[in-house]
Formats: sequence, structure tokens, C-alpha cells
Amino acid sequence: MSVLDIPHTIDAFHRGRFRLIQPSAKGHRSGVDAMVLASVVPNEFSGRIADLGAGAGAAGLAVLSRCGKASATLIERSELMAQCARLSLALPENHLFSGRCDIVQADVTAMGKTRMTAGIHDNFFDFAIMNPPFNEAKDRATPDALKAEAHVMTDGMLEKWIKTAASIVKPGGSIAIIARPASMLDLLTALQRRFGGLIIVPVQPRPQEAAIRIIIKGVKGSRAGLTFHPPLVMHHETGNDFTERAIAINNGVASLF
Repeated sequence: MSVLDIPHTIDAFHRGRFRLIQPSAKGHRSGVDAMVLASVVPNEFSGRIADLGAGAGAAGLAVLSRCGKASATLIERSELMAQCARLSLALPENHLFSGRCDIVQADVTAMGKTRMTAGIHDNFFDFAIMNPPFNEAKDRATPDALKAEAHVMTDGMLEKWIKTAASIVKPGGSIAIIARPASMLDLLTALQRRFGGLIIVPVQPRPQEAAIRIIIKGVKGSRAGLTFHPPLVMHHETGNDFTERAIAINNGVASLF
């Protein structure tokens, strides 16, 4: 199946600085979560990132859009979503990413030789970013198998994703994760002894509301302790307008830290 044979959209991000081809009725569609995840990478970053479970590539391309000297590998299991990423890279609007981005169709949870045969090498990346599936199977059912694959967490999945990140990131390299608060204990358990210097940032819809997402950033091999940073608040107390900070992050003007 070609993505061009099914309903799809071409969506502008970062005020049109890059565009993304995405299925309109199948699979995962990227939006604010991907922009927030990408914002964890600092503005001055010039190394190589691995976007694990990249989907159509929104988070990885958002990093490249903001960090002009960075390069990225988009790692995605789904053939359809990897095809979206390839077609997106071929868009004229994305010409600035030429030579700075490659796509690997592979399962993030693949181990050892299988992973390396796919082209995902150990101790190779400077930063790994991920938006792993965060719904439990009981949360909500979907008839779309591709969407279920992107959204539904299976037993041990977070441990496997973080184990892969720990293998492919260089010592002293970083990891960034966006997830639901309910996943925090499992994430911290999987991160321990692999990544330290952990920073947690709650993401709140409004100042008076509980967080609906968390960001976790860590450094491979660090022994520094855990810290909580002030929340990222997406909207004002009333209305649907984004806060100035959220607007800057959504549009690739500012990094989270």
C-alpha cells in the first residue's frame, strides 16, 4: 500500500519551515507532542539524533528545522509511516534537510545483530528522542491496527525502548521522552543504571490543571540526581490560546531548557 493511494494530508510545521505527509484516517498523526519532544534538544545541538518510533518523522524533522547543524536518523517499524517520512523528505519545502536525515525501517525493540543489521549501531548517536506508545490495551480500543501499534503499550515495551536507547547513544549522550504521567514509575525504573541526571518537566494544559504529559531528559552514564523543573503550561487559565512559551516551542523558535 502506498500512502499516496489513501487519504492523506500535507501538514505545515514551524510556521511552514517544514512539511509532513501523514495519513488522514490511519495510524498516528503528529502534532504538539512531537514539537514539545523536539524542543528538549538544545538550540546549539550539532550532533546526530535517533528518533525512535519516528512515525512520519515530525519530531526528528523539528529538531533539524531548529538546529541547522544537526543530523537525524528516523527509526520506524511501520512500512506505511516510514514511507510517509521518505515522501516528506522529498518535498521541495524540506530541501534544507537533504543529506542531514536518513530513514531506517526497523523495530525499536530489535536486539543486537538484528538491530545493527538494520543500520542502527551501538554508541553512535548523541541524542535519542522518543514518544513511545502510552495507552494500555484496556484504555481504548481502535479498529485501526496501525494506530493501535503506535498508541498501545505492550508488556515490557518501555524497558525495551530504553534499553535500545542506552545501547545506541554514546556515553555522555542524552535521551528525551514524552509520556503520560502514569508511565513515570516504569520509565524511571527502566532508566536507572542507564541514564542519570534526570530532569522531569510536567506538561500542563492550563496553570490550574494537572499534568497530562511529562518530559524526561537524562544523560547516559551520569550519576547526578533527579530534579523536577517548572511545568510547561500550554494554555492560559481560560480560552484556547497557547501561552507565549508554548507558541515558541510549537513553532521551533525556542528550546524547552
